[in-house]
Amino acid sequence: MSDLPDLENGIRGSELAAGKMVAGTYRGERVVLLRRDDGIVAVSGECTHLGAPLETGVVVDGEIRCPWHHARFSASSGEAVGGPAIKPLGCFDVAETDATIRVTGRRGAAPVPAGGAVSESIVIIGSGGAGYALARELAKAGEGDRVTLITREDEQPYDRTYLSKQYLAGGKGRDDCFLPHGEDGLPGVTVRTATPVASIDRNARTICTEKGEEIAYDVLVLANGARPVMPDFPGSERDNVFQLRSLADADSLIAAAEKAGSAVVLGASFIGLEVAASLRERGLSVDVVDQSAVPLEPVLGSQIGKFVQGLHEDHEVRFHLGRQIAGFDGTSVSLDNGAQIPADLLVVGAGVAPCSDLAKQAGLALDADNGGVTVDGRFRTDDPAIRAIGDLASYPDPRLGQQLRIEHWVLAQRHGEHLAWLLLGRSDAPFSETPFFWSGHFGTQLRYVGHAAKPDPVHEEGKVEDGEFAIFFGKQGGPDEAQALASCGRDRQTLEVEASWNRSGASLA
Repeated sequence: MSDLPDLENGIRGSELAAGKMVAGTYRGERVVLLRRDDGIVAVSGECTHLGAPLETGVVVDGEIRCPWHHARFSASSGEAVGGPAIKPLGCFDVAETDATIRVTGRRGAAPVPAGGAVSESIVIIGSGGAGYALARELAKAGEGDRVTLITREDEQPYDRTYLSKQYLAGGKGRDDCFLPHGEDGLPGVTVRTATPVASIDRNARTICTEKGEEIAYDVLVLANGARPVMPDFPGSERDNVFQLRSLADADSLIAAAEKAGSAVVLGASFIGLEVAASLRERGLSVDVVDQSAVPLEPVLGSQIGKFVQGLHEDHEVRFHLGRQIAGFDGTSVSLDNGAQIPADLLVVGAGVAPCSDLAKQAGLALDADNGGVTVDGRFRTDDPAIRAIGDLASYPDPRLGQQLRIEHWVLAQRHGEHLAWLLLGRSDAPFSETPFFWSGHFGTQLRYVGHAAKPDPVHEEGKVEDGEFAIFFGKQGGPDEAQALASCGRDRQTLEVEASWNRSGASLA
């Protein structure tokens, strides 16, 4: 940060154009200045999620948006108003005198609202991105004592995106995975861990746990996500076969990896390739098996898929494409062509299925196409007292004009945030956010905005082989009419496209 201006000494007012951000430091801390119509604001200059420099992001509708993972912060208060960030930015006092802008001090935290907007008891099943974000927003509004958050897992809420990336690779410790809870993150919220739910009684408006306890609700929110799919092959039941969905799964895989020299990953999916990269970071020999001809081709197309494959091969990951696993004897994987691959452990990343058992038992409507719980734009099921959000929900996307069920961490968080605003009476608008996710491979970051059933390019910018590109997918037209964008090395453009698609309101159907 030594090349940044010292904002305690100040910068010339002419250096800060309207609507733009300028980075500097205040007593060793990175700070960004923003000139707005109502004056100049100064907030912490690093995203509280993973430290991205915020001046390289964009400002949209009074929000500073992070260039890396699209977290959103109120420019005026520093509050985190959109995932994946949870913690707010610090705010600073600023003065402009004699054509010089100076930061003059740090402000205290904003007071917590008193609450009182919600009169109903809200029970949330599932503590992942969607359920946690809903509970968090309600708690921030002073309504935590109305909320019960239930999870079958033994752990307090944690960030699932760390599991295949930072935690598995060894870059972060176990404690780093946890989301703020208790009085630091979910004030007033009752969090029930190790509490599997067995059934829902819609008439009595109660849920019954597997231990026989009944819990009443006025509003029930299903946010219990999805579960990994395990293909049927000889040896799939062995102790050294792993899937990665929970923190407990990651713990087991890490413990095994510390004693292993080789691993096979079944599935060249995002999760499978992230696991492959993380295990290489730990020094294991890694082979990836997938029945497709090109990794990630169904989502990103062959160009980007081959680019990602090259990133992995540059780090000595070996691919066995167009192949299936015939069996695993505990020490080697047999392929359908008779080849043998040594493997101290096998990781299966073959997709997930929605956890719709509870919804099915309760007689809620399910989407025949994607298996999710069918909801409207306000996340209402066909029972007025039950909502569904996150990976489980099949919701109407207004831009694409169809029901979608999408397994993205940030989108799940935004589901939860929006439902909180609906329950608090702050909004009555249907959900309209464009889906977004990211994926990291040996330091190269991919961004994806929107949703396209097929990766048919309609517009291309940059060169994929150079690792700097933007490819728009859709059925016809140019970037404005595209259904999705996959990019690398174009963070600001990706943010701007997301904002444009959210603002347009135009249906592509």
